[in-house]
Amino acid sequence: MQPSGVSMQSSNGFVRSNSDSSIVNLNVGGQIFQTTKETLTLAGPSSFLSSIAQPSSSPSISSSNSNSNVPFIDRDPELFSVILSLLRTGNLPSKCKTFDLQDLIFESQFYGIEHLLINSLSNPSQFDPFDLERSLHLPLNGRDTPSAISATPFGSVHVAHGNKITSFDWSLTKKTTILTQFTAIDSLLAVSPETGAAGATDFSGLQVLDLQKGILRKTLGWENATRSSSTVQALASSNEYLFTSFESGRRNSNAIMVYDLLDDFRPVIEIARNEIYGAEFDASTIPATKLSWVSSCNLLMASGSHSGPTGVIGGIKLWDVKSGRLVWELKEKTDCFADVGISSSLSVLFKVGINSGEVYFLDLRNMGPESQWVCLGNSGKLTNAKKEGLGCKVECYGNNVFVSKGSSLELWSEVLFSSGWSGEDGLGGRVFKRNLMGRPKDMGGNRITNLSFGGNKMFVTRKDEQLVEVWQSSTREL
Repeated sequence: MQPSGVSMQSSNGFVRSNSDSSIVNLNVGGQIFQTTKETLTLAGPSSFLSSIAQPSSSPSISSSNSNSNVPFIDRDPELFSVILSLLRTGNLPSKCKTFDLQDLIFESQFYGIEHLLINSLSNPSQFDPFDLERSLHLPLNGRDTPSAISATPFGSVHVAHGNKITSFDWSLTKKTTILTQFTAIDSLLAVSPETGAAGATDFSGLQVLDLQKGILRKTLGWENATRSSSTVQALASSNEYLFTSFESGRRNSNAIMVYDLLDDFRPVIEIARNEIYGAEFDASTIPATKLSWVSSCNLLMASGSHSGPTGVIGGIKLWDVKSGRLVWELKEKTDCFADVGISSSLSVLFKVGINSGEVYFLDLRNMGPESQWVCLGNSGKLTNAKKEGLGCKVECYGNNVFVSKGSSLELWSEVLFSSGWSGEDGLGGRVFKRNLMGRPKDMGGNRITNLSFGGNKMFVTRKDEQLVEVWQSSTREL
């Protein structure tokens, strides 16, 4: 009788113990590795490693001269040790920093676990806004500066500049550039790592593009009352839908179209349609120039502003896209927003005032017809007519709010107090703290024109610069 805990090797190269756990022997580049069937199957059912764990379906693999029962894989054993550690723990070991990232990518692709490598190196949960620093620049071809930018959830990014779109993969080591039919692109949205939606304010139609092959997949339009051209003003998406703000070429009508991402961009519903006649123009009829999906309440935020003889007016609306019903509306006149952002996780709306340049917030948990902005800065600057907020950007990522003012960046985060705190501070019971971002050497430069977030990265573009800045946590760099 074999003693308990002693393993016996079988003829197929596997070693099994009395406890019925399976151990797999692998010869990689002359070095023997031992792991379990369960570990190999974590690579996924269609991966190379998972097939090795299934003897009946194993691919043709060479046998080593030293042991004909052990599968032989003619790859680098040191790189395989990193791959195996990634399978076991879900994280890369510290020694991976001695390897070139491109080598790790090639090996992960060979073994069919690139998705695990991406999850380990570019996961949104690794984003640390308080430890961001400018880590590298992504150069763009040509003389055109970026006009729009869109990142994917795991850190790949697409950049519109002139009539071109340049895409960088999640590792930022692979770059492709395609030409489009546009003279210039004003709106760009990453629908998937390979597919993008693009539009312009002076070119009719929304174009769905294969960003790897440079192929126009289809053009989507909106039929307005005058049957004139329809230009794209803004784009956004949820897991199911693509949202597009259109305005007629004559600028006397606008609407938001909803397309089904799961059904080849089939039109689902038209919402927020406005027909403008003569002097009827007001904040309610302004086309949406920014769209954001609020996943926490399944609503679409649409905002737009207009500068006229009496100043800047604007409107912010929340729509139920399935019913087409307007849920909430706020009209802006006094210190109208220069830009607005919404945090789904915080249930808070943020803006930068066009005149004051100050940051405001509005708690959506208490929204109603009498909802009021709460100023996080100097409320005495409300009557400032210098338009200090012109060009400022507001973007929300997770629980944090990022505001650009000129060349600098501010990070706003909520300060949480104990349940016994009274909240008698004039801030509606919520407190947000401002933090300046980056190291001293990251400060300065030209005015920031775009912010986008994906994975554990922040992407920044600046006026008159033909490149994209990448900001990452210093502790996450490979």
